[in-house]
Formats: sequence, structure tokens, C-alpha cells
Amino acid sequence: MKRILMLIGLCAIVCQTSCTQSKGEEKEEAETKFLVTSPVVMDTTLTEDYVSQIQSIRHIELRAMERGYLQKIFVDEGQSVKEGQLLFKIMPKLYEAELQKAQAEASAAQIEYLNTKKLADSNVVSPNELAMAKANLDKAKAELALAQVHLQFTEIRAPFDGIIDRFHVRQGSLVDEGDLLTELSDNSKMWVYYNVPEAKYLDYKTAAKQEEKARVNLLMANNKVFDNTGVVETIEADFDNETGNIAFRATFPNPKGLLRHGETGNIRMSVPISNALIIPQKATFEVMDKKYVFVVDKNNVLRSREISISAELPHIYVVQSGLKKDDKFLLEGLRLVREKEKIQYTFMEPKSVISDLDLYAE
Repeated sequence: MKRILMLIGLCAIVCQTSCTQSKGEEKEEAETKFLVTSPVVMDTTLTEDYVSQIQSIRHIELRAMERGYLQKIFVDEGQSVKEGQLLFKIMPKLYEAELQKAQAEASAAQIEYLNTKKLADSNVVSPNELAMAKANLDKAKAELALAQVHLQFTEIRAPFDGIIDRFHVRQGSLVDEGDLLTELSDNSKMWVYYNVPEAKYLDYKTAAKQEEKARVNLLMANNKVFDNTGVVETIEADFDNETGNIAFRATFPNPKGLLRHGETGNIRMSVPISNALIIPQKATFEVMDKKYVFVVDKNNVLRSREISISAELPHIYVVQSGLKKDDKFLLEGLRLVREKEKIQYTFMEPKSVISDLDLYAE
């Protein structure tokens, strides 16, 4: 009998303890408060990356102007050259002979003209004969000039300062008129082309000031930012109907010659956004590739609401639709709550929330 009474007493104590703990947990859960905030309306700057193609400000083909054997190559691939520097020489023997012939014919025509002029001054020959002699002299001079040009074409010189590209011929090769010898690149400045979607183009044109040109940065293939800043100088006239993009061209100074023709990279372009509706990224959750937040209604009940994001910046989203500036949404503890749950919360000022995210905005 005593054992039965002891067992009953022990059960009562355990039951009482369990009930006490359960009530304590319920009380603790009821007292849990969540952090809630609202969107911030502010001006900020959106930075977008665009795949780009880097080109020399001048990139030309050097071709043979005359037919003949390539007698001499005076430079090497990848070498820097100066304007007027001799690069290639095509065997000039034939053109030298043609020049000598033209010089002799010009001299003979000059002598004939002078003799005819003396006779014409003495009225021995008619003025027409003198005019014919003058015409023959002019023709001989023209042929001499043409022969000099042909001879000059056997020397290919650099039209500007630049870097020699790969050779397409070798010394001793027989080249025809128009054959490609190499390319020459002026890398003192670089043109960087990139395509911008129509919506971003409109944002850029809306925010840009007429007298100012946008400045952009270049992220190189090694994920490092190029030292010099570029300037957007040109926008093409037409959109590409297939892609809906329009081409921008930024010019970058390249004093150290780091950039070369044909490189790729990413342009980082900043576009100011006025009155952007901003929320922290951590306040959102994703379902089937759609973004949601828990909005707190007037009865402190949570309602999931889909939102549309127009831009993504470090730690924050710029909301296009789904929220208003006076809406309250759950900031933390998204995994601890569920739909239509009533909560107690502490409201945090939106600006203090954003400042805690190390946001750099203007």
C-alpha cells in the first residue's frame, strides 16, 4: 500500500513539473517578438555589368601595293613602331628600271621642247608644234612621277605609331598587289563596345545630364578593375530588333599599353535611380523562382506577398511592385513563422536597418 501511495505521489510531482514547464514555454513563445520594418524610399545608384569587346582606336591592315618578292622585313611581330618607320621592302629592281626609263624620256622631252621653243621664237616652226612639244614634256613628267610612286610603293611604312601584329607572309615570299602582310594597332586609346537593354538605356538617358558624359569602369578578364576610367562617347542610332539592345562605345586611355585589340571584359556602368523603393535582401524568401516577403497586416497577422525586383545591389533589392512605402514586413526569423500567424513585433526604423547593411548609396 505504501509503495502504491509513493508511486502516485511521484507521478503527481512529475505531472505538475511537466505542466509547469509547458506553461513556461507557452509563455516564452507568446512573449517572442520579431523585428519588423518598412521599405526605404531614397535615391541610389545602380551598377550593371555588361559583356564588352575591346578594340584599338585604330586597327588597320597593311597590304602590298605592288607585286614582287618580299626582299626585307625590318620589324618583328608585337614590336612597337613609330609613324613613318620602314616595315617591309618589296624587291625594287623592276620599278627602279622603270624610273630610270621615265627619267630618260623626261629628259629627252625637255630637250625637244627647248629646241622647239627656240625655233618657235624665230618663227621657224608654228605655235602648234611648240604646243605639241610642251604636251610631250608634260606627259613624260607625269610618267616619271608615276614611276616614282610605284617605286615608293615597294616600301611599306607605318602610317601611325602602333604595334605590329602577326605576319601573314615571310621574307622571300612572292606577294601580289593587295596581299595582306600584317595588321597595325594604335593602342594609345581603346574603344570598348557593349550592348545595353532598352529599359536600361531609357534609365540612362533619363538620368543623364546633357552636358556630362557618363564615366564607366572596365573589369578585365582577371577580375581586376582597369586603372583608368572610360567615358561613354557614342551610342548607336538603332536598336537590334532581335536582341532589343543598343550598342554603347566607351573610350579608355591606355597609357601603359595594358589593353590590346580583341580583348574581352565587363563594363561597369552606374545609373542613378530616383525615389527607389529599397528593402533588405534578407527579408525575402523564394518560392518557384519568385520573391516573397511576409507583410504584417493591421491585426499583426503575417501574409506572404509576391514582389517584383527591378534591381539587385549589395545586400538590398530595389522593388518594382508588390510593396508600398507604408507596408510593414518581417525583417528576421522568416523560418520561425508561417502564413496567417499572429505575431508580436518590434518596429525598426527603415533607415537604421539599411545603414546596418553597409549600403553605399547616394
